[in-house]
Amino acid sequence: MPDPSLLLDELRDMDAAAAARRLDALPDGEIADVLSALGPGRAPAVLDRFGAERRARIASAADDSEHWIANRNWPEDSVGRLMEPAPEAFTAGAKVADVLAALRPTLTRTLVTYVFVVDDAGRLVGVVTFREMAFAEPGQTLGEIMVAHPFMLRPDTDVIDAMREVVRRHYPVYPVADAEGRLLGVVRGSVLFEEQAYEISAQAGAMVGVEKEERISTAWTRSLRFRHPWLQLNLLATFITAAVVGVFQDTINQVVLLAVFLPVLSDQCNNTGCQALAVTLRGMTFGELKPGRGFFLALKEAWLGLVNGSITGLVGALAMYLLARHQGNGDAATLAFITWAAMAASCAIAGLVGAGVPQILRRLGADPATASSIFLTKATDVVSLAMFLGLAAWLVVR
Repeated sequence: MPDPSLLLDELRDMDAAAAARRLDALPDGEIADVLSALGPGRAPAVLDRFGAERRARIASAADDSEHWIANRNWPEDSVGRLMEPAPEAFTAGAKVADVLAALRPTLTRTLVTYVFVVDDAGRLVGVVTFREMAFAEPGQTLGEIMVAHPFMLRPDTDVIDAMREVVRRHYPVYPVADAEGRLLGVVRGSVLFEEQAYEISAQAGAMVGVEKEERISTAWTRSLRFRHPWLQLNLLATFITAAVVGVFQDTINQVVLLAVFLPVLSDQCNNTGCQALAVTLRGMTFGELKPGRGFFLALKEAWLGLVNGSITGLVGALAMYLLARHQGNGDAATLAFITWAAMAASCAIAGLVGAGVPQILRRLGADPATASSIFLTKATDVVSLAMFLGLAAWLVVR
């Protein structure tokens, strides 16, 4: 078997499919050991890339095989996939001295942060920290020193939603219980925050059609399969943008100066929309975008776009006026007004679209970040260019 530490470092830089191929030649028991060391954040995803028969053999070879198999019953990207077995739980009537004696063998094998207190039906009713155990009298019961009604996670909760719940708590370990409150396992805070960092880092790629699984070491053929469909979609949307410009070809032929300002207007609107998109995605990630606030966020971003577009539009209008006067165009003032109006209105729409696209994607059940930048930029291109050229065709071209 390769050096375990070097192998783990290598696997952490790979996507799940590549990691499974790297491990494929190893015996089932060694793969189980490596996946256990890799941790619950990555191990289930790698295990899923093996065939059903091999996957069952690897899971059976693990020390906690029953827990591995049980975790796979929970949805992907759920808290249940990240669970570890809970240490032995005790009832509220158990004495501190007896609990410490019972846990002593466990402490030699695993890190125990909390002692969990359950009732006769296995429902979680309290948590005791080891600090409290150290200062307690040997004859005291757990019920006397426990924190009652502790915070707990549900196994079917989406990891992103769980991260929003724990972002201000920062506990080292979180108990996981079912709908009836029965203790099922634990999730380490480090694993949740590792997943949070991974999700946040993946957003930038998802916005332009890069799958979150893709890593630097991902094979080019696999990267091609990840990226190419979105590039085809982007190309189709670009054709639509080009068609809008084509509709106003006669207008551009008569006022060639308009062509100079097409990329200026497009870039300004795209940047405005991307700012709104970034704020909206951040709000979604951290749970700041509460139900009912999406509409007001869209209005705010539209207003910001209008204000920013009006101010930057003045600079664009001045540039258009000076260039038109330099070329002897008698409609210099009208062209300047068109530039200002188109930029102000288009930036307002860009802000509205930037805040709206991820909300629409989430309502449709998709990842809000998925190719959102592609949808945003093409929508703003079509609107801004159509508005700019349409005003010119109406007010200038005769």
